[in-house]
Amino acid sequence: MLAHRRWASLDAADHGWLRAKYHFAVSAGGNPAHAALGALIVWNDDEIAVGGGFPFHGHQNMEIVTYVREGVLGHRDTTGSEGTIRAGDVQVMSAGTGICHAEFNRGDVPLKLYQVWLLPRTHGGEPRWDTRSFPKSDRSGRFVVLASGFADDEDALPIRADARLSGATLKAGERVQQVLAPGSSAYLAVASGRVEIDGEAMGPLDGVAITNVSQTEIFALEEAELVMVETVGQQ
Repeated sequence: MLAHRRWASLDAADHGWLRAKYHFAVSAGGNPAHAALGALIVWNDDEIAVGGGFPFHGHQNMEIVTYVREGVLGHRDTTGSEGTIRAGDVQVMSAGTGICHAEFNRGDVPLKLYQVWLLPRTHGGEPRWDTRSFPKSDRSGRFVVLASGFADDEDALPIRADARLSGATLKAGERVQQVLAPGSSAYLAVASGRVEIDGEAMGPLDGVAITNVSQTEIFALEEAELVMVETVGQQ
C-alpha cells in the first residue's frame, strides 16, 4: 500500500534561520495521517540559512541520520568529533547514553538536508558519530545502502536500529525495482526530480509510506534523486 505525503500536506515551521517541513508529525497538533513507521519517527526537511545553525543541545537513545542535499554542514559534539559534511554525504550519530552536539551551515549558500530519527534496538550504549562520502555516481540507476543496522550491509555506515537508509539517482526514463524484506515498511522521499512509484506520480520533495508490499517499482519521469528508509518490525 502507498500512502502519499505530498509536500503541500507536510507540517511546517519558519524560524528565519531555519525553514523546516516535517514528513512525520513532530507534535500532538501535527498532521494525524503522518504517524511513525516502525522505528522511523522523524524525517525533517531542513533549510538552514547562511550563518545559521543549531546551538549545542542534547539527545539520548536515538539514532540520527543526516543526508545533505545541498550546501555544507558543520558538526561538533561532546565526544570530541568534528566534521564537514557535503552534498551527497551522510552523517550518523548514535546518541546512546547521551550526547550534545551543534550543527550549522558552514557554506555560503543555504544548507538543505534530511534529518532522520530512528528508535534504537536497545537503550544505552556509548555515544558515537561518523560520516562518509558516497559519490552519487555509485548509486546511478540503483539503490545503494548508506547507513544500516544490519551486518550484511557491510559497506554502509553502522547504526543501532533495525533499519537501513538507501539512496539512488535515476536518469529520465530509468526504472528500478526495489525488493523489500519480509515484514518491513519503507518511506521514500524525492529529493529532486519527478518519478512514478507503482504508476503513481510523485513530485519534487514529496514522500510516500510503503507498507504490505514485497517490492516496488520506480520510474523516473525526469532526472531524480531518491532517499529511502526501510524499517523491519514494529516498535
